[in-house]
Amino acid sequence: MTQTNKIFFLLVALVFTSSILLAQGPRLIGERSIYSHHFLNPVLVNPGASGFEDHQELLVNYRNSWATFPGSPRTVTFSYNGPVGNRIGIGALLMTDKFAALETTKGQVSVAYGIESDNNKISFGLSAEYIQHRLSGSNFDNILVDENDVQIIGRLDGSQFFDISFGAYGLYDNKIIYGLTLPTLVSSRLSDGADGSGGREFGFIANLGYRMPLDGYDVTIEPSVYIKQLMLVPFHADLNLKAQFLEERLTGGVSYTLGGDEKFGFLIGTKLQTFEFLYTYNISMRSFQNYNNGGHEFTLKFNISPVKSEVIPVTQ
Repeated sequence: MTQTNKIFFLLVALVFTSSILLAQGPRLIGERSIYSHHFLNPVLVNPGASGFEDHQELLVNYRNSWATFPGSPRTVTFSYNGPVGNRIGIGALLMTDKFAALETTKGQVSVAYGIESDNNKISFGLSAEYIQHRLSGSNFDNILVDENDVQIIGRLDGSQFFDISFGAYGLYDNKIIYGLTLPTLVSSRLSDGADGSGGREFGFIANLGYRMPLDGYDVTIEPSVYIKQLMLVPFHADLNLKAQFLEERLTGGVSYTLGGDEKFGFLIGTKLQTFEFLYTYNISMRSFQNYNNGGHEFTLKFNISPVKSEVIPVTQ
């Protein structure tokens, strides 16, 4: 094992140990449970995927979970990731989520270290995350809210946390996709006051997928499963099926979630050179679907790597 490898694995071991010593209570939501597009964009949930591909990437994601219902969750995420060397990848993410009176803001930076062999490529990543939960000041316009309520005023500044999360993401034989995320291994509260939400919960996201090119049809089928146990979120699993056509210019697929929620999702997308657009519509199988217009999620991706110009040989 090289000296660089030793330093990285010692750092991972230090994170696992620190999670026992520094934990100061859980956060209010497991924000990694929000997305439906994580199987398309693993950097949304797994720091190990930072810089895994060979290009720089900008990503914009928007999700409205219960469209048309008053106060429904709306989430906007901006993300960047890309390689900075043969083995190192970096990433940055900014997320804002508003759910009724609760506003959540998350800022994250990540670094990943990759190991590649003839048949396997795997990357281990760590992310440092700043999270704030607060009440929205706009709710003071409601006549039912007392502007002088001490509890409400005290929560306008919100609660702030510093987290460290770990992720591993890999590709075997250019067919088998696998990953593991351990979020909030270290969670230290930065603001004063008691959390009031009980002890910490162990969380994880595990995924497995398989790429199946169909010879002679220019089609690639990719079934995958994401199993998620996250803080204050019921255990659930996402079963996904993605299909890409015409040299990956067109994307379609379906997904089904079971466990804490039960919903169907329908995916469409297109890719044009350095630009990609993805859209998913979710329908819940629960009775609450009667009171909203389903979930909508959009992703815009931009490949910002320099375009390699073709070298034309000069003849004498």
